[in-house]
Amino acid sequence: MNQLHPSVTVLVPGRLHERAVTRVDGAFNMVRIDRVDPALLTPELRRDVRGVAASGFLEPLDAAFIDALPNLEIIASFGVGYDAVDAAHAGTRGVMVTNTPDVLTEEVADTALGLLINTVRELPRAEAYLRAGRWAREGNYPFTPATLRGRRAGIFGMGRIGMAIARRLEAFGISIAYHNRRPVEGLAYEYYPSLEELAGAVDTLISVVPGGAATEKVVNAKIFKALGPDGVFINIGRGSTVDEEALVAALRDGTIHAAGLDVFVDEPQVPQALIDLPNAVLLPHVGSASVHTRNAMADLVADNLISWFSERKLLTPVSETAHVSAKP
Repeated sequence: MNQLHPSVTVLVPGRLHERAVTRVDGAFNMVRIDRVDPALLTPELRRDVRGVAASGFLEPLDAAFIDALPNLEIIASFGVGYDAVDAAHAGTRGVMVTNTPDVLTEEVADTALGLLINTVRELPRAEAYLRAGRWAREGNYPFTPATLRGRRAGIFGMGRIGMAIARRLEAFGISIAYHNRRPVEGLAYEYYPSLEELAGAVDTLISVVPGGAATEKVVNAKIFKALGPDGVFINIGRGSTVDEEALVAALRDGTIHAAGLDVFVDEPQVPQALIDLPNAVLLPHVGSASVHTRNAMADLVADNLISWFSERKLLTPVSETAHVSAKP
């Protein structure tokens, strides 16, 4: 198959979904390096690279790397979260950044609801009880003290995924409130101007916010105290938003009832203190990890690059670079 843009060099640093790699390789002069590291850039790469396709949540793609590529036009990031990419700096350099929203919204929302049900009803522990032969030896699994019935959910981050989670919660008959930096126009759910106020008004807190300096450890001891002893905390957003030591303490001492986590601060390293807690349900960052959804995300990475170099248009630009104009 003839490449669409054989003269355009696109760099893939480190790991990337294989479908994205295949499609980028089929459309451009693709070059791979082992990791995001300016030291690995040859003089030819520094001169020739016009596009980068990279994961948005693995290795930091920082200002130094962006500045090492003077002819860079676009960074196509795999993932809805792109906190590993210095998009603000890219914007000052006239470099476009794209991510992969929407195509993973429903999958992540499904995972959030599954994680919530598993956490409240202790389904993984009940399955382990059966598999260990304890049902036959000891009788029925103990009644779960928590239920979804009568719960009030607070969503921290009412964006695309937050909205999809809210729709699912409505079907379960659960009331919904939320906190964002500002209210969402036309949204009927009750809005709380601070996260602490939201946590104090609900018993189920679901965090969907992205990472970054503005949200680092915003879910902390104060928030867990406000959530209370019947509280359930679910994190499907980014691990960096949570003070993990405070969360461990809150789960140990009964400040909150339980937590369900798909994301962690130092992935794939999960604190042993969390692993040891019986009231923590832990998943290895699988929110969007179905073949269907990851393929769609990979296609969007490639399609953004192809659209940019074919038509000077982007499908999913991030807000930090929305002001950037196409170079001649």
